[in-house]
Amino acid sequence: MFYLIQIIGTLAFAMSGALTAMNKKMDPFGVFIIAFVTALGGGTLRDVLIGQTPVGWMKDLMYVHLSIAGFVLAILFRKRLEHLRVSLFLFDTIGLGVFTLIGVEKGINSGLHPIICIALGTMTACFGGVIRDILCNEIPVIFRKEIYATICILGGVVFFGLKALGLPNDVLYLITSSLIITIRLMAVKFKWALPSLY
Repeated sequence: MFYLIQIIGTLAFAMSGALTAMNKKMDPFGVFIIAFVTALGGGTLRDVLIGQTPVGWMKDLMYVHLSIAGFVLAILFRKRLEHLRVSLFLFDTIGLGVFTLIGVEKGINSGLHPIICIALGTMTACFGGVIRDILCNEIPVIFRKEIYATICILGGVVFFGLKALGLPNDVLYLITSSLIITIRLMAVKFKWALPSLY
């Protein structure tokens, strides 16, 4: 199930990147690049930082195939996808929870401090979107109006808090990912945001 959700999240990230690029009137190559970096940018940055090279998508071409599939689906069904943004948002949110945990686990497996593990989880989940927005000449969404990264950090803190209690890993994954997903949904529904500094 964890692996399946990871696949769905990667596909959703690629599609959301492609839709953003199409809204910017980019050509097909530009749309593909934005889809690719949105889906895989966070994991690539994480792997480079922890010295795990070649990075994940270079060793498992499934992620490249998912990026291509997301790009193609976004082009073929772009008019319908405008009506399916709620579904894409749900997949994106599920991906957020899963990729945060993947980054945290990678940090743990590398023997890093919990704070660094949380940072890696946040990067894995968020930095594909940051790269997407920068390439699209936008201030990244997570820096201006959504508590996107903050939720990942909170999820990482809860993960280590529960881990200290000795809970099984499966329970840890379920509780932490559910918390991230729930808070993200509530944040969008109730328009929660950090205050701007003037």
